[in-house]
Amino acid sequence: MSQLFPASPLRAAALAALCVAALPQSALATNGYFSHGYGVKSQAIAGVGIALPQDGLTAATNPAGTAFTGDRLDVGVNLFNPSRGAEITAPSPAEGSYSADGRDLFLIPEFGYTRQINPQLSVGLAVYGNGGMNTSYDRNPFEKLGGQGKAVMNLEQLFISPSVAWKATPDHVFGAALNLAHQRFSIRGIDGFKGASAAPDNVTDQGTDSSTNAGIRLGWIGQLTPEWRIGATWSSKIQGRFDKYKGLFAEQGGFDIPANYGVGVSWQPAQNWTLGLDYQVIELSDVKSVGNPLSQLTVQGQPLGSSNGPGFGWKDVKVVKIGVIHQLNDAWTLRAGYSHATQPIPKSETFFNILAPGVVQDHLTAGFTWKDSANSEWSAHYSHAFEKSVKGQNSIPLVPFGGGEANIRLKEDIIGVSYGWKF
Repeated sequence: MSQLFPASPLRAAALAALCVAALPQSALATNGYFSHGYGVKSQAIAGVGIALPQDGLTAATNPAGTAFTGDRLDVGVNLFNPSRGAEITAPSPAEGSYSADGRDLFLIPEFGYTRQINPQLSVGLAVYGNGGMNTSYDRNPFEKLGGQGKAVMNLEQLFISPSVAWKATPDHVFGAALNLAHQRFSIRGIDGFKGASAAPDNVTDQGTDSSTNAGIRLGWIGQLTPEWRIGATWSSKIQGRFDKYKGLFAEQGGFDIPANYGVGVSWQPAQNWTLGLDYQVIELSDVKSVGNPLSQLTVQGQPLGSSNGPGFGWKDVKVVKIGVIHQLNDAWTLRAGYSHATQPIPKSETFFNILAPGVVQDHLTAGFTWKDSANSEWSAHYSHAFEKSVKGQNSIPLVPFGGGEANIRLKEDIIGVSYGWKF
């Protein structure tokens, strides 16, 4: 045990894990409702990391990366500032503009640890916020439809991912991680939807419900040449259920975390320069409570909460990420990145998504690492998700919601800092 966890890193890891578990995870509506990246270094290059592991959080992207980061501990925090809202147009009785920024600052902690056991075997642990969504309308956009008080929705996802990586040959590494996922959900102020539910007493104002389950993430990284590296990763669907809200979500409260997969490449074109490119797919449409359209209710007659009931109508998200790293000197490393995601929310589905306006598509990121000693370093990033609006088209059914259109918008700013300790 002492070989795996030296005394000082063990104490630091235990303290960091407790801090991460104690802090609430927050809204991460970036690529769909998944974070655009995991770990401050990866976030600084728009989330690139499938073939470009950099720190102890690498298992969150590709567990094979655990073999490339050595013996290290990383503890970080992000300050997340979303700006979101909606507009409802006539003839809806709820016509008007609405801000969802009743709460606009969130702290998102993260923790990563990797350890090389021998030349072929490495292990790790990553603790991070996988994703989520928050809207807080002090002025309830559903009030004229029967909503009472503020309209507040909150979804949080915490992942704890122990990982192992095996170097099968000098040039090929395979990895696996167990994704222990804890979800929390609450909503209030949407009383007007009770009449459209199979379980009207379990649509809104039921407090916070939680769900815990597990899945796996698999990964591979291959070193083609000294300059070129490629990788691939896949994460299974993780089952989830919110029984307190069985009248809101399809399948009597089902809320699975979708499967996702990706491929990546990294290239060192010159000394001190590294380029990375990732392609990721998040299979949101495969989760009924997320992917089913509102027409399941209005056309098919399937009520909220039923086995094939309506959801948010989200499509799969496909993301291209590109990043560049420049080692300026022995102490300073600079990073920048850009990503573009497909739009998950169709124009016809904006009404229900007043609660979850995850419409941003483009991120521009930058960051740095300062190595203050042989064994320690500080990293930081700034990420901006450009404002995006989706204007509704046939989005609010005349029956039973009064017609009109719903327009939704979102932009985001994230600042993160982390401390890394090599031992």
